[in-house]
Amino acid sequence: MENQFENRIDLTDLVKKTQEVKNEIGTVIVGHQQMIDLLLMALLADGHVLIEGVPGVAKTLTARLLAKTIDVSFKRIQFTPDLMPGDIIGTSVFNNKTTSFEFKKGPLFANIVLTDEINRSPAKTQSALFEAMEEKQITVDGFTHLLEEPFMVLATQNPIEHEGTYRLPEAQLDRFLFKINVSYPSLEDESAMLLNFHNNQNKLDLSKIKTVLNKTTLAELKAITGKIIVESHLINYIAQIVNATRKNPALYLGASPRASIAILATAKACACLQNRDFVTPEDIKYVCFPVLRHRVMLTPEKEMEGINIDTVIQQIIDKVEVPR
Repeated sequence: MENQFENRIDLTDLVKKTQEVKNEIGTVIVGHQQMIDLLLMALLADGHVLIEGVPGVAKTLTARLLAKTIDVSFKRIQFTPDLMPGDIIGTSVFNNKTTSFEFKKGPLFANIVLTDEINRSPAKTQSALFEAMEEKQITVDGFTHLLEEPFMVLATQNPIEHEGTYRLPEAQLDRFLFKINVSYPSLEDESAMLLNFHNNQNKLDLSKIKTVLNKTTLAELKAITGKIIVESHLINYIAQIVNATRKNPALYLGASPRASIAILATAKACACLQNRDFVTPEDIKYVCFPVLRHRVMLTPEKEMEGINIDTVIQQIIDKVEVPR
């Protein structure tokens, strides 16, 4: 919908570029608009994303398509129980010619890294990824290697299968900006997907996906996103919501201050995608679910009752007074 006001910050290029990314992904993916929007918000807010859903709902494909629309390096790592830290960060190899050790970079040295089934790897490997996600650097043999900007981890996991998986520790979950839950497509979307697949002779041709953004343009869009106007009463509103998670009797673990920062940053990105240069309470409410659902923990009693975490988040939002 067109805005009925004039923006104080020029968002024309940002809106145009993000829509072009959506269009390119839409040539292959049918539906999943919310997942695509949230991935774009995370990209603008410079954060990592955990994507959870049953196999076959295009989690990996969507992440690959997003990476293809950006002119940056991309690597995919299939996490397995025998994956070791050296397999993702790299290792030092002895060079006979120079009679010295040389560091061979692993697949984590890329701008966008897709880690498939992240919960299948042991704690050692997850901790290696942990440093890269938080510090944007990798330490090997006492030497620190800085990762090139942008650096974004897109991780997928299956919520159903638990055999051979390792639960991600809360400290690592907190480093993900969003947790996106991907559900089955609607009947109409699945029919359209099948028709699209049939018309393409049972093939997915990703080579036709056009590059929309480069590193410079992406950095400019991130800078614009950071300038979005947020009134002081809305900043207080965010703090009240996060604080309420720490007092809710249904929750064993409340959200950290990092969650407050994540809500603020992603609410700005949410406003941008709607061609608005200011944040509204609706933007804040919208991003609360993907920001909070992996950062808070239900009490054992509520888990046994089968309470959905999003239901508790909704209850918290409903109880906090919306600023006028």
